[in-house]
Amino acid sequence: MYKSSCTSYCALLGALLALPPMLGAQSTDSTATAAAPDTTIKVTFGGFVDAYYAYDFNRPANFDRAYTTQPARHDEFNINLAFVDAKLDAPRIHGRLALQAGTSVQANYAGEPAVGSTSGPSLSRSIQEAFAGYKVASNLWIDGGIFFSHIGNESFISRDNWTYSRSLIADYTPYYESGVRAVWQATPTLTATAVVVNGWQNISETNSSKAVGLRLDYAPASTVTLTYDNFIGNEQPDSVASRLRVFNEVIAKVQLNSRLGLVASGDYGVQRRTGNQGSDTWHGAALITRFQATTIVALNGRLEYFGDPGQVLITVPAGASGFRSGGVSVGVDVTPNPRFLWRTELRGFGARDPVFPGRFATSALAKRDAFIVTSFGLTL
Repeated sequence: MYKSSCTSYCALLGALLALPPMLGAQSTDSTATAAAPDTTIKVTFGGFVDAYYAYDFNRPANFDRAYTTQPARHDEFNINLAFVDAKLDAPRIHGRLALQAGTSVQANYAGEPAVGSTSGPSLSRSIQEAFAGYKVASNLWIDGGIFFSHIGNESFISRDNWTYSRSLIADYTPYYESGVRAVWQATPTLTATAVVVNGWQNISETNSSKAVGLRLDYAPASTVTLTYDNFIGNEQPDSVASRLRVFNEVIAKVQLNSRLGLVASGDYGVQRRTGNQGSDTWHGAALITRFQATTIVALNGRLEYFGDPGQVLITVPAGASGFRSGGVSVGVDVTPNPRFLWRTELRGFGARDPVFPGRFATSALAKRDAFIVTSFGLTL
């Protein structure tokens, strides 16, 4: 099944690559455009700093907050994310190089595989993006390198999200990928992205298999965007039997009026068990709303649920029957200057089993957890 699925996606990518000569044969103008040299090359430099303080009411003993990448530390002033970047944009070429550090980086890249002596998180976590792309047709880009994931609605960069912390369904899907992608603007309202990548959020390879994925963004109106994305791949090392992972997600984003927006996401994944003993599934959903109260103050809220009874993505302490937790958050954003963002958020969780760590290593685990976080974000 994996081989046939991969073949289908690789065929799709090949079809996209075959479009340029087809398009060129239809129009001499497009051929002339493709052959013209880039005369306008724009290189820009930038950066971002997100400094934060978070207090977890369960007071984890080692200051690490469980089941999250952001905010990752308790009762500590620290840097969530800091990066510098350089971007190149031209009619036929583009690319971005961004180097990063911070506690969200440490948390997010902790699972980066170390197979061999020249792989692992020590280098990978410093690279946010590093890709180069070429426009092979008027509506088709091909990019290669390390780039943000084609999955999801929430960005790894906190300033770009409606809420400061990210939903559980965001933290347990890839934020980054390494491979090649084709981005095709099929119509003014439909964008298709196809990827062939090393795997489920890994730069260093874990096996000899590659994974594939697709994303479709449809905007029937300027205020509505509907998205479908997926992932198909084997995430097991070559030393054990393949266990196919298939993931699907749907997203609906609606701007109800000039002040109020709403985005709803739903995930469903399945992974084969060892020895053909059936499959494990996981699922999640998030509903996020944002209200622009004034020109500088915005309010946000979120309801969410994540269930992983088979522990495909989340490993829980002994005695718990998988991870099943709901959550709610409320936040306030203040933007006194376009480059400065002050964000405060209160968020709580309630799980079916005791899975949240407490103050002391010998303490009983808790079914509930809550934290408050405030951050200063500066765009350079």
